[in-house]
Amino acid sequence: MQSFDKLETKLSWVYLINLVFFVIPLFTMRFELWQYLAMATALLTFLYCYFWAYRCNRSDMVKPIVGIVVVAVLITPVNYGAIALFAYAGFFIGYAYRLQRYLLLMTILIALLVLLYVLLGIQWELFLFMGVPIVLGVSLLGRVEQAKQRHRASERQSADEIKQLATMVERERIGRDLHDILGHTLSSIILKADLAEKLLTRQQTEAAQQQLSELSQIARDALSQVRQSVSGYKHQGLTAEVTKLLNRLRDAGFQAELNGKLPSMDPRRETAVVLALTELVTNIMRHSKGDSCQLGFVQRGNQLHIHLSDNGSCSELKEGNGITGLRERLAAIGASLTFEQGEGMTARIQLPLQEQTQ
Repeated sequence: MQSFDKLETKLSWVYLINLVFFVIPLFTMRFELWQYLAMATALLTFLYCYFWAYRCNRSDMVKPIVGIVVVAVLITPVNYGAIALFAYAGFFIGYAYRLQRYLLLMTILIALLVLLYVLLGIQWELFLFMGVPIVLGVSLLGRVEQAKQRHRASERQSADEIKQLATMVERERIGRDLHDILGHTLSSIILKADLAEKLLTRQQTEAAQQQLSELSQIARDALSQVRQSVSGYKHQGLTAEVTKLLNRLRDAGFQAELNGKLPSMDPRRETAVVLALTELVTNIMRHSKGDSCQLGFVQRGNQLHIHLSDNGSCSELKEGNGITGLRERLAAIGASLTFEQGEGMTARIQLPLQEQTQ
């Protein structure tokens, strides 16, 4: 399922403020004990269906919507403020369905309100005159939310396609470079090895040793060329990469914040920092149980201090091959990596912005 199939839950509790229309009659009217119990049961059942809808994909949202409508219908004879529950059903209908199905279901919902008004003989005229506009208005908010999520999904898809295309281009470049480098080099190695073998057969050890020395040098040169080709990692600059990483965290449900000013540094250090932050962000997305993350940059003289922290609980830090490789990569530019455990986990990188003079 694509990510836009689910609603964001960050403001789900805030939206419950509309229940004030359901609660007000409890303080302005007298009810029997069984009626209070019925309204409490209805409210709890509604809340279950409400949060159920937030957890559902759009295609599965019909069940909690039907649950909300059934609860609203059953409790309306007791509390006319149940019109608020119909508004939530309208929102989820607006969010879950395309225009044609939306119009049909909203027509049915409004007709149901009119039917209840007539059959129950509701004396509160605002039940329709205020309730219908509220239900329709809230349903339009659901339509707006659907459009926003589709737009975000489209932007993410475009970004992913561009990233995949860039990855393919980079792979093709590396493939071409390796073919050009290794094609000639491996042929030379084979010739040198065969020649050395023949010389050893003839017991011409000095000549064979010379061929083996040349073979060793060819292999070293080839290894250096391969490393240069593969290490030709291309990125879009620190600012662009940090923005992408923060967006990845937000897409994963984190509240991601950036503190401080991004520094200017040479390409070698910039690449190392980008790769380090990518590894750390990936670890947070895989292992953190938190929902908030802060990335900060502080420059003190020639030293840059970077911290990346999250509020997920962590009883023990286990460093795998990824962290080991990360330390080695940072050590190559004179940088260090440390971890601190508190309310969450904080990774700190300290590096010089210029080459250290011996």
